[in-house]
Amino acid sequence: MAVGVRLSAALSRVAPSQTTAMTDRAIALRAEGRDIISLSVGEPDFATPAHVVAAAKAALDAGDTKYTAVGGTARLKAAAALHFARDLGIQTDPSRVIVSAGGKQAIFHALLATVDPGDEVLIPAPWWVSYPEIVNFAGGTVVPMQTNAAGGFRITADQLEAAITPRTRWLLLNSPGNPTGATYSSADLAALGEVLRRHPQVLVMSDDIYAPLRYTPGRHATLAVECPELAERVLTVSGVSKSHAMTGFRIGVSTGPKWLIDAMETLQSHSSGNPASISQAAAVAAFEGPQDFLKDWCEIFRARRDRVVAAVGAIPGLTTPVPDGAFYCMIDAAPLMHRFGDDRALVLHLLDHGVAVVPASAFGGQNGFRISFAADETKLDEAIRRIGAALA
Repeated sequence: MAVGVRLSAALSRVAPSQTTAMTDRAIALRAEGRDIISLSVGEPDFATPAHVVAAAKAALDAGDTKYTAVGGTARLKAAAALHFARDLGIQTDPSRVIVSAGGKQAIFHALLATVDPGDEVLIPAPWWVSYPEIVNFAGGTVVPMQTNAAGGFRITADQLEAAITPRTRWLLLNSPGNPTGATYSSADLAALGEVLRRHPQVLVMSDDIYAPLRYTPGRHATLAVECPELAERVLTVSGVSKSHAMTGFRIGVSTGPKWLIDAMETLQSHSSGNPASISQAAAVAAFEGPQDFLKDWCEIFRARRDRVVAAVGAIPGLTTPVPDGAFYCMIDAAPLMHRFGDDRALVLHLLDHGVAVVPASAFGGQNGFRISFAADETKLDEAIRRIGAALA
């Protein structure tokens, strides 16, 4: 950096993403000729559905390459409203929907639009790596709410009540969760809703991006449906990245109170402008087109989950609960920590043996690591074999 040049105070509060850092490191090692299996990134290994790809091609052929409305095309907002109603049970109007360049942008804009220095944001831990960093960038205060495997990695109503203060601005909920796969039931959300009713200053971010990837029976439960009287305080975030293997298209959709959607759109008008027009056309096809493939994908992920859980459980010193959704296992390696000192050293040791994973500390956890089972069975089997050999 040039002499006399400095970075902003806001940026100094943010640490780089350890998930992308580990993925980038695996890519660099491969470029050097190393044989690295990466289980660090949360990305389905399936091909994007053919009808979605066809819609993107058709949009290109039609010359649909111009600016759109900042908050998304009318067609995609209507398709997103269909998705929220059909898949999450949330009845919403397209005017209460915003389309963003991925769900991450929506979360960024929602928090930047509402969090002032000193405001507190409650985040269950282990958490998705970007949640605390976005809060830090906005100048807010992260309040961790520790969970554990014995409790299903879910916060309780008593825990929530004890954490709320007059400065609490948001509660961030992710179900199914990254990195644990934890899922909140209707009863869980009803109990949390009872607490939230007593604290009208608290907004709730319901990150439901993994909702289609659930392995428990029954419908997906989400706060805006389970506690409709709180709907005017709930922002529900969804998208097509995980459910339709469209990570590179960068499309997220959110619905919530009109005042918040409008505020997010104001920020978006100055940050990125509209999401890519071609990606929006593809997302319309994703929401409006056939959904039957999701059942098959879910069964494949379920089989991979069971395969990985069993294989990890056979390695001395490692344990992992069975995740209810998403495609991650949060692996506990506490009995091995005396050999490594911390989970970052453990992860680097595994990388030396050809497997890229992410330390639990990146997610506000400790003494373990997260793996993604969004990879084919051959890679998963070899990766777990390498992990076992590295720890033997």
